[in-house]
Amino acid sequence: MISLHGHPSGRHFLQIPGPTNVPDRVLRAMHRATIDHRGPEFGGLGRAVLQGMQWVFQTRSPVIIYPSSGTGAWEAALVNTLSPGDRVLMAETGHFAALWQRLATRLGLDVEILEGDWRHGADPARIEARLAADAGHRIKAVCVVHNETSTGAVTDVAQVRQAIDRSGHPALLMVDAISSLGAMDYRHDEWGVDVGVAGSQKGLMLPPGLSFNALSERALRAAASARLPRSYWDWSAMLTLNEGGYFPYTPATTLLYGLHEALDMLRAEGLERVFARHRRLAQATRAAVRAWGLELVCQDPAACSNALTAVLMPDGHSADALRKVILDRYDMSLGQGLGRWSGKIFRIAHLGDFNDLSLCGALAGVEMGLAAAGVPHRPGGVQAALDYLARPAAGRHEKG
Repeated sequence: MISLHGHPSGRHFLQIPGPTNVPDRVLRAMHRATIDHRGPEFGGLGRAVLQGMQWVFQTRSPVIIYPSSGTGAWEAALVNTLSPGDRVLMAETGHFAALWQRLATRLGLDVEILEGDWRHGADPARIEARLAADAGHRIKAVCVVHNETSTGAVTDVAQVRQAIDRSGHPALLMVDAISSLGAMDYRHDEWGVDVGVAGSQKGLMLPPGLSFNALSERALRAAASARLPRSYWDWSAMLTLNEGGYFPYTPATTLLYGLHEALDMLRAEGLERVFARHRRLAQATRAAVRAWGLELVCQDPAACSNALTAVLMPDGHSADALRKVILDRYDMSLGQGLGRWSGKIFRIAHLGDFNDLSLCGALAGVEMGLAAAGVPHRPGGVQAALDYLARPAAGRHEKG
């Protein structure tokens, strides 16, 4: 809606799966002067956020914070543990898995792709079979995306670890948790992940600009003999100074202020409640999609993401045209289709600083947009979501 001054009235609905909405508390925390990044006040901030990230990753091992996007953390995971020509087994689950594969190839790694249909998570059985056949242990790492942001399909990381263990293979397990950390259950230590990758602009409720590597003892041992070039991404320089809360180069101080506040917010809510909230919102969203008579991209009900929902358009209808109608009329941004799904799907994000009423407004915008764009659908999606959200409190912590 356009105001008399030519600007949209009300707040913009940002329903893309990252960057997500930044809470006012975090914005206020970042609105302060920069301090000496070698001084004692900064050391306290650094130690607090590094320990806080261990809590979010659910690990006792070190977590490294980079001033970068998640792409930088992808690169850091690879260059700190591998050598030129090493073979890496990468599961193709969607657009972001494909981008990580492309990056690995550019680094000079021998990338072996387990092809997928972009509608499911990685298949642990296929990973196990391929590792079992690798008698010479040429494969040095297995890389999977926990929550594939382009499709809304989740990989069961615990089952992937079990598959690697059953094969008796020594390959490292690397996991992209960029769009799941802080929104969905991720257990770095319990699941036996060697390098976890994350970013600030999703479940952590920050602007883009920070990325993370959560490590393991096996990853640290691999780093001692890895020969891919690294300088900016070098773990060893980070780990040495991180002991005192400092960094080997100028950190993104303002974002670290915001991270400290976001961690306080997550602690106050509690991780289990955070995960339960995201499950509820995801279930309500899927109830709306089913009521509209539309199809989810993810074809495995047990693997549907709790961070976002990707929806297929009916044949002959453009997702980009629908997204434009919704943006122009209702000032709401939906996620676009990426890669092979370009123009064919739209994505509704429901993660980060988000609650029941925010979701109801977003789904109302989608339902009105479907009607305005002439997309075949059944009405009643918003009502289906309302009915789900209005269930008694006992139903609010169900799994799924």
